[in-house]
Amino acid sequence: MAEDIFQGYRGKALEILKQYNVRVWSQAEIQTTRGKFTGTILPRSENDDDIHLVLKIPTGYNVGIDIFTITGMKETGYHKAVYKIPEKDFPYSEHLPNVKLFGTGGTIASRLDYRTGAVIPAFSPGELYGAVPELADVCNLTTEKLFAVFSENMGPDQYITLAKAIGKEIRNGIDGIIIGHGTDTLHHTAAALSFMVQDSPVPIILVGSQRSSDRPSSDAALNLIHAAYAAGHGDIAETLVCMFGPTSDEYGFLHRGTRVRKMHSSYRSTFRTIGDTPVATVRRDRITHIKEDYNHRRIDRKVKILPFFSEKVTMLFYYPHMKPDILINMIEMGYKGIIIVGTGLGHVNKELYPAIELAAEKNVSVFMTLQTIWGYVHMFVYDTGRDIMAKGVIPAANMLPEVAFIKLGWALGQTEDPQELKKIMLTPINDEITMREPYNGYLVYQGGVPEVEGFVKKFRK
Repeated sequence: MAEDIFQGYRGKALEILKQYNVRVWSQAEIQTTRGKFTGTILPRSENDDDIHLVLKIPTGYNVGIDIFTITGMKETGYHKAVYKIPEKDFPYSEHLPNVKLFGTGGTIASRLDYRTGAVIPAFSPGELYGAVPELADVCNLTTEKLFAVFSENMGPDQYITLAKAIGKEIRNGIDGIIIGHGTDTLHHTAAALSFMVQDSPVPIILVGSQRSSDRPSSDAALNLIHAAYAAGHGDIAETLVCMFGPTSDEYGFLHRGTRVRKMHSSYRSTFRTIGDTPVATVRRDRITHIKEDYNHRRIDRKVKILPFFSEKVTMLFYYPHMKPDILINMIEMGYKGIIIVGTGLGHVNKELYPAIELAAEKNVSVFMTLQTIWGYVHMFVYDTGRDIMAKGVIPAANMLPEVAFIKLGWALGQTEDPQELKKIMLTPINDEITMREPYNGYLVYQGGVPEVEGFVKKFRK
């Protein structure tokens, strides 16, 4: 048998395939000390070890089988799969809205490269149409790849480039904008665009996927369909995050870009509005408003693009017995703005007082946010909070820590004057600060208690 029929395998894994005369891409039954497995033998990534076989089981998931547990193997069929998304011309309809999709590197639609094990994003309109043909019923889609980075590598340069690109498309007459983005820092970018792109006449929808398109449980296609509908047909002309609402495929949420946060590492319903409710739910063919207070779509092409950001900003997560040298080092390194993520109502220990005083002397602006995530900073309740305020720390109301960090960087890009910074930071732009949390803006219930278990059983059988 030619070596290419054992694609990617070497060493002991290659030996066992040859021993049983089983090829890559064959359908096989594998007997192991842990039971019988059936599925398709897949190529190995060139960077993987040589003691596991990769098997795609009938559910669509891949499993690794330790070759030392194999007691027998039989080939039952053979069909070499071509893991490439078909590309078709994206149809145009004069009756549908025109939507622009900017790519930053997230894998909304993808194919799997078994040579490296990497998920390769599909991005051209033809690839997206081949992967998600329903998009053609929603909008006329054009695409532009601005970056190809993991979301942890998104930063000020990318925020500014995105803001300018969005402004250009709006002025050219686009009906809506989608931004494909990795989920890990999607909410940071949403906050940045909320400040950099103001009074947009069209929706700006950030969307990602928790599970890549090669997985049966992927949320990629439905998230993209929902985002396309919200961008092309929705009336909410704001920066919004569109992701799964419940864990099922029922609907998506549209979250305001300044009040959203990723809350779970792997759930498809990971994004949640904090301290408020989502703006709306979205399905394939309709949007149901939850909030009535939002910026409405307009027919003009006017938009404010404010592409500012200073990297002289940082965020300090307080922990017990923190020493002042950390804060002092930040000041000496030239940082002009610091977000403290404090305890309780907005507290730090007395050991930090000298560093806080130094910040005031050096005209370094220090703002307080909360580790509790929900709730407001109330530094006037206890002596600690009053002492810190007297030394110059400014309460940031109910801004989420990440949003406060982004807004401070944006504000510092315009001025380093402490009084002007304070004014910009404490003047709400798009609900990053709200007057109050609604009664249903804080819903965190724990399992194990009767009333919660009874409610959960209605939806999870």
